[in-house]
Amino acid sequence: MFQEAYQALRRAGLPLPEVEGERVLLFQGEVTLLELRNKDVPVYVDLGIADAGVVGKDILLDTERDLYEPVDLGFGACRLSLIRHPSSTSPIRRIATKYPFFTQKLLRERGWAADVVELSGNIELAALTGLADAVVDVVQTGATLKAAGLIEVEVLAYSTARFVVNRQALKLKRALLKPLIQRLRELSR
Repeated sequence: MFQEAYQALRRAGLPLPEVEGERVLLFQGEVTLLELRNKDVPVYVDLGIADAGVVGKDILLDTERDLYEPVDLGFGACRLSLIRHPSSTSPIRRIATKYPFFTQKLLRERGWAADVVELSGNIELAALTGLADAVVDVVQTGATLKAAGLIEVEVLAYSTARFVVNRQALKLKRALLKPLIQRLRELSR
């Protein structure tokens, strides 16, 4: 998502440096640029280390951070789905996921009693090995599920990249952030 976010911010007029290669951990200039893991973006923005960031809606659904989310950038489309093995018919007692807060909230809303197991990679293995009766994971094309012999039972949420802003920074750096938000909105239509 870094390259798409970088290009969107440059098109919107943010004075970003030329980036050589694929990895930029930290570049300091007129604008400081950080390349972070998707799950880390809300933390950096909420705690004011970064004034703004680009992160998937799926991550925002799984965080309790208080961020202003003014622009849907429209790229990075995927969905959060409930996934099972096609032969599974038993009640769901355990769900494996990278999205524990989102999944717990979903269970409460539906009145389901199931344990949530947080994993960090290859979530589909939990359904294949019996670790979990179902998984909640991101699906883009469905090719990985098909290759693993799993099915998407239900789409729980849709996700695209979002421009997020620290609420204090929005007040303190209004002259930079308000026009940037407006240009991003115009370009994302």
